[in-house]
Amino acid sequence: MPKPRKFRAEFRKNRSTRRRNGDLTRAVAADPDHASDMASSERISGKGELTRKRTVVIHDEPDRHDEPSAAGDGASVAPIAGTTWRGRVMHVHGLDSFVRIEDGRTIRCTTRRLLRTLSTEQRHPIAAGDWVRIRDESGGGVIQSIEPRRNSLCRASRGRRHVLVANVDQVVIVGSAAMPDLKPALVDRLLVAAESAGIRPIICINKIDLVDVARLVPLAGVYARMGYTTVLCSAFTGVGLATLRHELAGRLTAIVGQSGVGKSSLLNALDPNLELRVAEVSRENEKGRHTTTTARLIPHTLGGSAGGSFVDTPGVRQFQLWEIVSAEVPAAFRDLRPLANLCRFPDCSHTHELDCAVKHAVADGLLDTRRWESCCHLAATAGADDPDAMGDHDSSEDYE
Repeated sequence: MPKPRKFRAEFRKNRSTRRRNGDLTRAVAADPDHASDMASSERISGKGELTRKRTVVIHDEPDRHDEPSAAGDGASVAPIAGTTWRGRVMHVHGLDSFVRIEDGRTIRCTTRRLLRTLSTEQRHPIAAGDWVRIRDESGGGVIQSIEPRRNSLCRASRGRRHVLVANVDQVVIVGSAAMPDLKPALVDRLLVAAESAGIRPIICINKIDLVDVARLVPLAGVYARMGYTTVLCSAFTGVGLATLRHELAGRLTAIVGQSGVGKSSLLNALDPNLELRVAEVSRENEKGRHTTTTARLIPHTLGGSAGGSFVDTPGVRQFQLWEIVSAEVPAAFRDLRPLANLCRFPDCSHTHELDCAVKHAVADGLLDTRRWESCCHLAATAGADDPDAMGDHDSSEDYE
């Protein structure tokens, strides 16, 4: 049996509910010394009944694998109540999480109070794609622990970290050519978040049947020259779906983008058996209607290879970068990264310094002007509330 591990953990404020134990007035009147034994304040550290720190003990239990039974080869023993199982979170709905374990079953689980009340920077402790350990109990399961994440795509939400999806191989950034209009600045933000997390990005521009494709070629060429896989497609006509299907085969892919760009429609076109809910874009403001309300992990067999899945995420109307300082922004721009090393000053902001290799490349036409402006804007607003987090500070008019 592995030796249990101990560490100190801090919990959220007001984790414990203060309740009156009986009639306190009569208790004190009967025994005046009783008042000295009662907790009268909440302590930030140290010991005490209402302290916000506790010593957490973790018992590492070995994985329980299916064992052959006496019924014959290939049979497996049914799970025993109280056994710890390893599974992947398919989607989170409020306080409940749906976890798929190794035998293919999906169990509706609650989260243990310890995980829900830890003082963390996250908005929710669990996200789609997480590997967790659950205790299978009668009537459902309880998530006991969360394994360390390989990567995560996240944004800032009201000062806290909102994890959209975790442990993915790649992310498809979906934009629409029209209804709603393409927002290159929002694509740049998602690219920065993916590059910072070490996730391979793929750029997909949907609804090309609504515009002249020639208008999109210059913008798509900018991303293609940087080495990003760029797909121009249409869920309505089927153009480009074969290329997209090839990129998704056998990989765990997150589908992210602005609300109304047709993420669910693309998945329905790739796999008609999904029957995901879709809706038309509002004709008054050309915004999506949020038909997808939670990130959902969906297995698929595209390309004839098993093991692939995509995560259909809710549409975002703004994307504020999480904990990226100004000095880290140019490193997340693939086209600026090699030029930044040639600047005269190592801490060059690429805005006003002399002998800036980035500005020289923009002046010589070697670097796209819009990308340089986008980098400067993100670096200036990194770590602060950005009113242009929706990606409206520029448009695609330069590429028409």
